[in-house]
Amino acid sequence: MNLINLFPLTVIKDKIEIAEKDRNIMIEEIKDMKKNSKNENYQTETNAWTGDTQGFEFIHKNEKFNLLFNEIIKRVWGYLNCIEIDNKLVDLYIQRSWATISEGNERIKKHRHFQSHISFAYYLKKSKQDSNLVVFDESYKNEVMPGIFRSDTALQKGIVRKMNHFNVTQAIINVEENDIVIFPSKTIHSTQPAKSNDERISISADIVCVAKDSNLLEMGMPPLKEWSKM
Repeated sequence: MNLINLFPLTVIKDKIEIAEKDRNIMIEEIKDMKKNSKNENYQTETNAWTGDTQGFEFIHKNEKFNLLFNEIIKRVWGYLNCIEIDNKLVDLYIQRSWATISEGNERIKKHRHFQSHISFAYYLKKSKQDSNLVVFDESYKNEVMPGIFRSDTALQKGIVRKMNHFNVTQAIINVEENDIVIFPSKTIHSTQPAKSNDERISISADIVCVAKDSNLLEMGMPPLKEWSKM
């Protein structure tokens, strides 16, 4: 019997090594952003601080992050190459970018980014034992009985013998400091609660992919020069 796995989700993980001097400059800049937050009501026991909700959603325009974003852009082009997109025929635009600071039990809840095409998370400061990235699949392609792979009871009763890559509805991506993870923006994702009180800092962005020539390409977003403000 041959098992044929179809329709994979492609996620890329890579490393971007940066000098400690540059890392510390970015960390201090992000901490200053947090001190100058525009919205003080975000804070709960589990909500991490996210710059995009605090008035700091364009850090790719901050020159202190230039070196890092130059490296990130190379990885994003590499991601497109892996999924067989011809880089010569598309343009990429960073729509927004922000930092996240989490401590203790703080985390990022389950969500997705509908307004963009490609997203990433770069881990600027993180200890090894701390929270990892979680991605979810809500298409449930192999659920021959509705809800069967989302039921603890089914597992306990032995109807589902074990969870594996044929039936899981979520996957944990282990990440360390300097790791970058790139994925389609529509992917549902979250972070695990931390196992320590160490401060964690990550940088994320939403990216839009635009066709250089959208003629006869109905699904392609046309070049910005063709847009008109209404």
